[in-house]
Amino acid sequence: MRILVFFACLTSLLLTTGVPSAQPITECVALGNARPICEFTNPEDIVALPGDQAILIGEYGASAEVSGRLVVFELESEQQHTVYRGEQGAGTAEAGWGDPSCTEPPGKAFNSHGIDLIRRDDGRLQLLVIQHGSREAVELFEVIGAGTEWQVEWRGCVPSPPNASLNSVAAISNGDFFTTQMIPLEPHIDLKQGVPRYITGHAFAWSQSEATFRKIGGTDGAMPNGIVVSPDGRFIYMNATAENTVRKVDVASGRELARAMVHTPDNARWAPDGRILISSLAEDLTGKDLADCMSIKRGACTIPFKIVALDPESMTIVETLYASDGVPMGAGTVGLQVGTDLFIGSFHGDRILRVDLSAK
Repeated sequence: MRILVFFACLTSLLLTTGVPSAQPITECVALGNARPICEFTNPEDIVALPGDQAILIGEYGASAEVSGRLVVFELESEQQHTVYRGEQGAGTAEAGWGDPSCTEPPGKAFNSHGIDLIRRDDGRLQLLVIQHGSREAVELFEVIGAGTEWQVEWRGCVPSPPNASLNSVAAISNGDFFTTQMIPLEPHIDLKQGVPRYITGHAFAWSQSEATFRKIGGTDGAMPNGIVVSPDGRFIYMNATAENTVRKVDVASGRELARAMVHTPDNARWAPDGRILISSLAEDLTGKDLADCMSIKRGACTIPFKIVALDPESMTIVETLYASDGVPMGAGTVGLQVGTDLFIGSFHGDRILRVDLSAK
């Protein structure tokens, strides 16, 4: 039900007149410098693995009964390997990895949402995964390996704050992390009244030393979504999807320092050059377009989107790295740059997109 609630909200985001619905794309054929790689299931978020020989993809899962996966994708061979699926992964709870009260790994219903990867102060790699399947929680995994050989082991979790459906997560090396509540679990948001332009959530900070959540001031907004944090942990950059904004907020004071206008911003990722890459869904879509996208059983939907680069100092959009009219993949939710390649995921569909930026 948590998954259905989230996507019902997403479906309602763009209730305006506009582009007519299109049939799903079932062919896996390149277009220009963009090449789809198929055989995924809702590859919603992506992070880079050390060494830039592989990436890790979080799949949302087809339903509460069909578990999502964590997948390692090799960049050269383009082979994929499942490294975690609900009730099929190894690992036990460990002190210093999340809330001490979380002692059992996720159940079968494992549905990955936002993810982040951080090198901890002790040198170990920690993967954080928002999941809504067997429980509302931030799951913590240790990522072990090198090159293209990787595995993950569950180490703990942090239960979500009461009544919060979390969306994205961003961590720093001391084990602290930041996350966004997109919507409350209750009361139900009446989507028939249109886009919820009122406040539906905010960002939280979670402290490993205190094992508690703290609401971050300056982050109340309409459907908070993607989030990244500066390496020193001083600033967060939070996407407010229904407000078409990205906010820069001082974590300690809760003061909003600046904001940028980005239409329907979804996930955010740091680029190698220090800019923030933000996925932006197109402006002229209807709620029916998104509902049609969610209903497809095979292939990809054709919702137009862009991946834009935001300067974190000036808070201005300085470049569009890639723009899709929906073919060969629509509904892009994340853009991750590795070398001269841009990898794009989607909240619904059977593929990721690999864009050769050197061929622009």
